[in-house]
Amino acid sequence: MSLTLLDWRRQVHRLYADVRACADPADGHELWRAGRDRLFAEHSDSPLLPEDRATFRGLPLAPYDPALRFDVEVDTSEPPLAWSTETDGDGVVPFSRIGVAHLPGLGSLDVWWLESYGGGIFVPVRDAAPDTYGGGRYLLDTVKGADLGGEGGRLVLDLNFAYNPSCAYSPAWTCPLAPAGNTLAAPLPCGERYTPES
Repeated sequence: MSLTLLDWRRQVHRLYADVRACADPADGHELWRAGRDRLFAEHSDSPLLPEDRATFRGLPLAPYDPALRFDVEVDTSEPPLAWSTETDGDGVVPFSRIGVAHLPGLGSLDVWWLESYGGGIFVPVRDAAPDTYGGGRYLLDTVKGADLGGEGGRLVLDLNFAYNPSCAYSPAWTCPLAPAGNTLAAPLPCGERYTPES
């Protein structure tokens, strides 16, 4: 951990707070897009490789689709599950499934609790679209500030905000990838896109 990474995380927390304050989710999405582009282009802890920064013109992002925003109750009737993943910087990172989010017409996603210090909700998603990162994208990662809100046992899962983990841009990062319970059969035409050149 460095002070520059601390600054990155503070800026991400602030960005998501500003997004949650937007009355119109599409306006919040545009604010998020611009904020992420600025962080990737200018911040010293950008996951972009130095040689990729010179040609960076913004993250590839699909237009906002309001039909892909869900405010869902977390179904806690499913039995708990444990899952862990190995990372370079943090060793084994343990998660516990605390529930399932059912997305009408698309399927279900496991909702994970990070069991390491600090805790937090983690909801990755993997889909069949040919232009999304093969290891999956993140919808929520609250320990790092990626939190779209929700009240009373509910979560806002807006698939338009699905973003690539840092490991999609640099081999210096290792990231938790979406497990089986976070895979949707349908290709998702929303959120951050990915090609090896992006």
